Amino acid sequence: MKHAVIVAHPSVKSLTHAVGEAYERAVETLGQEVVMRDLYGMGFDPCLKADEIPGPAGFEFAPDVIAERKALADVDVFALVYPLWFNAAPAILKGYVDRVFSMGFGYEPGMGGTESLLDGKKLISFSTSGAPDQWVRDTGALQALETLFDRHLGAMCGLQVVDHVHVGGIVPGITEEAFQDVLLGVERAVSAHFGDLARRGAPSLRSAT
Repeated sequence: MKHAVIVAHPSVKSLTHAVGEAYERAVETLGQEVVMRDLYGMGFDPCLKADEIPGPAGFEFAPDVIAERKALADVDVFALVYPLWFNAAPAILKGYVDRVFSMGFGYEPGMGGTESLLDGKKLISFSTSGAPDQWVRDTGALQALETLFDRHLGAMCGLQVVDHVHVGGIVPGITEEAFQDVLLGVERAVSAHFGDLARRGAPSLRSAT
């Protein structure tokens, strides 16, 4: 099984990056493959170009989109790792989805609409927020995010939405113990869905779903 870990945070010292690295380590421990996509580190351009929009005059994909699709061609699991900014995914990740998961990779024209192209593949998400878990849930912010960014993406592309793990209340100065608990929870989530690491006794994160 091959996983693409798609990380959307500008700081390599962030908890978001640490979560992505913990996911990578857990997958490699299972003997599975990982391809890391650090969107800020790659300098990925999230802006959809006019030429990329399907229309009567036709359309074509930019070289960076073609290269990215090639890198993801044999991936079985897409893992999205990102913080919540204004209760949504960062713009760079939304742009990545707009450009990479669009026509020709995530779906194609079909009778009366579109047909998915990623059937049988899986989607798992890990998000963090400064707002506490309870607030994110009680206000409906997380539910709205899951509807638009998990379930809709899954339905359009044929992806099986495995889980969305959210950790709230992440603030500057987080203790090392709490930091490590989050990372161990990531390992537990990978174990639960893709292997058997549970015997290590890592504390589990609370799933958003």
